[in-house]
Order: sequence, then C-alpha cells, then structure tokens
Amino acid sequence: MDVEGSSSLSGNGAQSVESRSRPVRRHLDDAVYQFTQQNLPACKPVLTPAWVISMFFLIGVIFIPIGLLCLYASESVIEIVDRYDIDCVPDNFKSQKVAYIKDTSVSKNCTRYLKVPQNMKAPIYIYYQLDNYYQNHRRYVKSRSDKQLLHGLQYNDTSSCNPKGENNGLPIVPCGLIAWSLFNDTYSFFNGADAIKVNRKNIAWRSDREHKYGKDVYPSNFQSGSLIGGATLDPNIPVRP
Repeated sequence: MDVEGSSSLSGNGAQSVESRSRPVRRHLDDAVYQFTQQNLPACKPVLTPAWVISMFFLIGVIFIPIGLLCLYASESVIEIVDRYDIDCVPDNFKSQKVAYIKDTSVSKNCTRYLKVPQNMKAPIYIYYQLDNYYQNHRRYVKSRSDKQLLHGLQYNDTSSCNPKGENNGLPIVPCGLIAWSLFNDTYSFFNGADAIKVNRKNIAWRSDREHKYGKDVYPSNFQSGSLIGGATLDPNIPVRP
C-alpha cells in the first residue's frame, strides 16, 4: 500500500507540473503570434494640429540657438584663398602649360603677396586645392600597389599599377598613376623679411605611417619615362621620410 500511495503522489505531482507548463506555453505562443503579426504594444500618438505645432515649436526653440552658434563659429573663421596657376605661368607659355612644366630650364619660382585682413590665431592651417582633377576615377584609384609602398622592391608585382607599373622592363617604385602625378609645388611664407616656420610633422595619420607605408622604401626607376607627370624623387631618400 505504501508503494501504491507513492505512485499516486507522483502521478498528482506530474499533473500539477503539466498544468503549470500549459499557461507558460500558451503565453509564449501568444507572444510569438503577436510578434509575427506585428501587433506588439506600441505608442500610437494622435497627430492633432496642436500637437504637431507644439512639437515643431519645441524643436525650433532647441535648434535655433545651436544653429546661431554654428553660424557664428563659421563666420569667425578667417580664410584666405589665392589662385596662382594663371598668374605664375609666363606669358609665352600661357597656351603651352604642359611644355612649361616639362621645360627644366625655365624657373618655376613665383612670389605672391597675401593681405591678412584680421588677426589670425594659431594654429593656422595651410591647404592646396586642385580643380578639374578627377582623383576618384576608377582607373586612377586602382593604379597603385599598397604592398610595394610597404615592402619596396621586395614586392615586384606591379600589375595593379598599370599603365605606370614598369619602365624599360624594370619595376617602378613607387608605381602607379597616383605616384606618377605627384603634386610637387612647395611653399615658403614670409612676414616682411622674417620667414614663417611651417610645421610639417604629424600631417599624416599614425595608422598610415606605421602600418601602410614602410620606412625602407626608396624610389627606383621613377619618372624616367618620356612624359613626366609630377615631381622627381631622390633615390637616396625614402618615400616616407
């Protein structure tokens, strides 16, 4: 009789566990159904005219002062722009600018006078701007070798640098159209007779200096073709000084 009693108790316990699990399973099924039918509880405000006008007014009160501060900060920036590519080309080369660039016997020095209308606080940044220069052209962007810029002549595959990958059967370092069209204008600034020192350090990202461009990559066979695209590089000075 003790055995029968214990079996009876175990049967009742199983029935109670099953009765408790049914509401839980039904609740999960209801939640899944509500989710699949996108019928979950959500805030559904009624867009009355008064409510919309109040919200726009509140947003305006918040963002108008922010906009005025941004406008004031933008207007306080002093920017001086000087275009020199037309005035610095001699008159006899006005219609032959490519010949002027290739002619090494003609001096390329040019002096410009800039008037600073207001006091400029440090730091003062210097930029150059190129117009009509399609550097996002697909063929131009792909014409480079990141592995060569990192390892130099240890990586001789220049197939990605076409049409400026090789010259006279030898690889070009650095290869590609991007390096070939290197912008080579240099600038010096003076305040009267006093030279203004320009800090050229840390103008490149640290990740590029440490992981993208190697320290022991020296120019080789560079700008030795018939058409010079930009600056010539000293083979004794690394590409990344």
